[in-house]
Order: sequence, then C-alpha cells, then structure tokens
Amino acid sequence: MATHHILDPNLAEGGRRRMDWAAREMPVLTSLEERFRKERPFEGIRMSCCMHVTTETANLMRTLQAGGADIVLTASNPLSTQDDVAAALVTQYEIPVFAIKGEDDQTYYRNLHAALDHKPQITMDDGADLVSTLHRERRDLLPAVICGTEETTTGVIRLRAMAADGMLEFPVMAVND
Repeated sequence: MATHHILDPNLAEGGRRRMDWAAREMPVLTSLEERFRKERPFEGIRMSCCMHVTTETANLMRTLQAGGADIVLTASNPLSTQDDVAAALVTQYEIPVFAIKGEDDQTYYRNLHAALDHKPQITMDDGADLVSTLHRERRDLLPAVICGTEETTTGVIRLRAMAADGMLEFPVMAVND
C-alpha cells in the first residue's frame, strides 16, 4: 500500500515556509493546536480527509494531528493542490497526502481509494466525493465510520439526497451551517 502520492518531496521546504506564514494569519487554529497538544481529543481516531490541499488545510491537518488524529489527506480539487504544501505535510509532518496539482480523473479516484484504505472513523469532505465513493464502492468500511463533515453547498445537497433516499449510513455535519 502506498504511503503517499505527491509530485516532488524536494518542494517541502517552500511549502513549510508558506504554511508557517499562513498559520500566523490563523490565530484561532494556532491556539487550538496548542490546546490539542495537551488534551489529545482525537487520540486513536483515524480520519480520511478530501479537501483542497492548501496552506490553510495543511494547518488544519497539523492541528488535528496535534490532537492525536491519525490523518490521511487527498485532494478534493486537483486544480487547487499546492504541491509544495503536499510535500511539506508528507516529509516534515508525516501526514500521508495523495494529491498532485492537475492529476487526471483516474489518479483522482485512485487517490480517493488510498484515503479510504486508511479505514476512517471520521471523514472530512469537500464536495462529498469521499463519502459517495465510500457508500458506492467501499461499503465494507461503513460500520467503522462514526461521522463526517462536509464543507460545500454542493456536497451538502448530494448528502441530503442520499439521506432522503435512506442511503446515508452515518451522520455528516455541514460545517458552514
């Protein structure tokens, strides 16, 4: 099983510098990271995340990791992936990332499956592709899933349709509501 799929690990230093710069503009997340280091609220929880691989998301991943979460990240939109950030997460924070800017559809779905191979207990989604793939193709993993989050209106619409059809197997919180 692959441990990550990124463009170039040598981009990591630039990604780390940009993550640090972004973190200075995210004081609430920084304070949560400090609190989580002490309290470890996600100790032992496996999370699979399908989100934009950006400096902001990277700092969220660091915060969840500080809280004890065992995280895997894949891209929700390959066009927004920041390859240097993906490299920094993998090489400097030991967070598995499956994302390359501009990846084709076949690679995108292979990376979704790599995130699901992590056997998540919590999902974090941006567009409902991870949760939809989990329900359509990886149903064997559903019993272990406690809950999930969804970031976009489009994803919420997809999930509400699944729920109305009786197909959504676990609760998902719309984070923007």
